[in-house]
Amino acid sequence: MSSLNQALRAALEHRQDLLAELHSQGTDCYRLFHGSQEGAGGLTIDRYGPQLLVQSFHQSLERDDLLALHATVDQHLNLDTLLVYNDRSRGNSRIDREDTVYRAEEAALADMVGHEWGLNYRVRGRHAGQDPLLFLDLRNARGWVKDHSAGKSVLNLFAYTCGVGLGAAAGGAREVCNLDFAEGNLAVGRENGLLNPQLPTMQFVQSDYFPAIRQLAGLPISQRRGQKLPSYPRLEQCQYDLVLLDPPAWAKSAFGTVDLLRDYQSLLKPALLTTAENGVLICCNNLAKVSMDDWREQVLRCAEKAGRPVRDWKVLTPGSDFPSMDQQPPLKTLILQL
Repeated sequence: MSSLNQALRAALEHRQDLLAELHSQGTDCYRLFHGSQEGAGGLTIDRYGPQLLVQSFHQSLERDDLLALHATVDQHLNLDTLLVYNDRSRGNSRIDREDTVYRAEEAALADMVGHEWGLNYRVRGRHAGQDPLLFLDLRNARGWVKDHSAGKSVLNLFAYTCGVGLGAAAGGAREVCNLDFAEGNLAVGRENGLLNPQLPTMQFVQSDYFPAIRQLAGLPISQRRGQKLPSYPRLEQCQYDLVLLDPPAWAKSAFGTVDLLRDYQSLLKPALLTTAENGVLICCNNLAKVSMDDWREQVLRCAEKAGRPVRDWKVLTPGSDFPSMDQQPPLKTLILQL
């Protein structure tokens, strides 16, 4: 047996109780192997309902190793999953190899449905973008929102495919607004809504973060001298009872730069002002090089300076399918009571 397969078997054994708990909660989307912490850096194995998604980030997997990993998972979980392998170790990482195993069977690449907290989610093992349509390390945050949304207005910023919004709708929120720049992301969010017809309809706003959040916060939209800004949707000033801020590590537009390392404050201040009195702001930082302690102090200082001091806070860690030996997982989540 290869050392890689041994490491996978150990990871599956370690998750036995967790998987039983997740299945009882109506969840079949989770990480089965977190290579950086479990013996194979740059390799991840995730289950998305009927699909098994294997991704390599540092070097390509050999065909025999890939097939052995798939067989081990199916045997251990008593499943018959459809294998999708995304080799992301090269620049053109979405171009498939010629081998039929790497290309994946047509059935494996069809639109599927996965489940989390009893909700239905669109899953596609491979699509035009790089990342899966549901970030599994944010599962606990989506569950927290579901448990704390009853009767509240919820704003989901950098909504991606709107999983947090779906959780809020399922939790009884009276209003859910999902905001994201990419229409493709919001299109999947709409699909997710349609896959859960028992839930109330959500709102979707396609906009750059900066003009949208500054309008909601009642702040002016700054313009660089001599530069004409692109058009953007006009929004009324508004506050929400529960706001989630989960930005990408870095992005740039005509309106501003998202930079979690150097300038989290420019994202955080308007989000604080858009959170209602006695409301909750959940903020995330997924940069591994940023320590929780440093970032938390930065967040608390920014809230104080913005005139929205934090009354109480708690740390929400990812599920144990995302182990962290130093207890410093890349995804850091703070729940702020304002």
